[in-house]
Amino acid sequence: MSTVSRYIEEHKDAFIKRLREAVEIPSVSGEIKRRDQVIRMGHWLKSQLEELNADVKLIDIGTQELEGETIPLPPVVFAQVGNDSNKKTLTIYGHYDVQPANTSDGWDSEPFELTIEGDLMRGRGSTDDKGPIVGWLNTLSAYKETKTPLPVNIKFVFEGMEESGSEGLDELVVKESQGFLKGTDAVCISDNYWLTNRKPALTYGLRGVSYFEICVSGPNADLHSGVFGGTVHEPMTDLIKVMGTLVNTDGKITIPGLYEMVQPLTDEELARYKNMDFDVKEYQDSIASKPITVSDDKATILMNRMRYPSLSLHGIEGAFYGGGAKTVIPAGVKGKFSIRTVPNMDIQKLEELVKKHLNSEFAKLNSRSNFEVVQLSAGPAWAADPNHWNFRAAAKAVKSVFGVEPDLTKEGGSIPVTLTFDESLKVNVCLLPMGRSDDGAHSTNEKLNISNFIEGTKVFAEYLENVATHD
Repeated sequence: MSTVSRYIEEHKDAFIKRLREAVEIPSVSGEIKRRDQVIRMGHWLKSQLEELNADVKLIDIGTQELEGETIPLPPVVFAQVGNDSNKKTLTIYGHYDVQPANTSDGWDSEPFELTIEGDLMRGRGSTDDKGPIVGWLNTLSAYKETKTPLPVNIKFVFEGMEESGSEGLDELVVKESQGFLKGTDAVCISDNYWLTNRKPALTYGLRGVSYFEICVSGPNADLHSGVFGGTVHEPMTDLIKVMGTLVNTDGKITIPGLYEMVQPLTDEELARYKNMDFDVKEYQDSIASKPITVSDDKATILMNRMRYPSLSLHGIEGAFYGGGAKTVIPAGVKGKFSIRTVPNMDIQKLEELVKKHLNSEFAKLNSRSNFEVVQLSAGPAWAADPNHWNFRAAAKAVKSVFGVEPDLTKEGGSIPVTLTFDESLKVNVCLLPMGRSDDGAHSTNEKLNISNFIEGTKVFAEYLENVATHD
């Protein structure tokens, strides 16, 4: 064990105390009443970083309109440690805002207090994303207190709006690619999780997401089904017919031409899925009392989750959804669905294919309803080279601390700023998770294992050493 890793092991109580301070600040970015706490969290980070000899700036990114009010956006924290032209420069991203949480949601403890039970630390933000951010602060502490020179220059980018759309961040990163972020050799993000609870992972791909709305309308107002049923084209009937043509019950998307944009599967990639530490039964048991997955094959499940596009139907706006009975014909309804996109998919072409398919299917109905398809948002996928020195440095660090080679995974979700860093800085981005798959980010009783927190901090330190020597 290195001097730095030994220090981390011996000072875990102090490091947990630092995380407790962070969790106790209810930095919920989506609530007006707590926006001041998000800003407070940004200033807390500034103070912590300055104590660790970092040069820190709080970047004002303006205001936003929320619930009819104009309120300030939380500052983006820029911090730099080291400026040696002979060393590599690593940019590290994290977010200090959190999801809403109240004890009435079903928490077993106060969400904004760090509760410890055995190896578990429970509290909002413990794993998403304050645990990893504090892990980096603890890493700096270990280098400082052991008087060990940092092997690389580090630039930190910590934002306070990730849970509310990262408003203003993408533009700032693009702008600062020729400013504060210039000279970055690689990027590291710790805002995701292991595939399982047993084995560490590194992530080299994220699916994107394109969100659509199908708008169908007819009457000027809602109608009584006893009076008008059977005499008019009903928007709800039309919508359900059309939405049913998008995807099969086995998850296969039925939009012509879509799969032609998917990158062919290589033997090397297939081998990764077959060798990942993943138990299909364990996965099934975690989501239902009986098997509901589209396959019992491990590689198929993982590829459907990580490397292939998926289409999900999310809801119908304007439809009756309350308890009891309501015999109304809605005047207009909007069907919501999204497509998780993968590398090589042209987002503009995808929109064209979706609209062409839906308009064609609606035409087959011979309905007199009004019909429109709207794309509400679009985000491309991201993928990195897992054989890059940045990933090899991280994998070596994981092997050094945990004694196993990490799984190389992709994820079904999206972290949009990952692609922004990739495209604006033109460098490799590695996702290096600290937490486990069962941490419950965004859910009640969110937790982070103490063992992951401390061993993960050691991984961060080893990773810095390896970044300095890998090429």
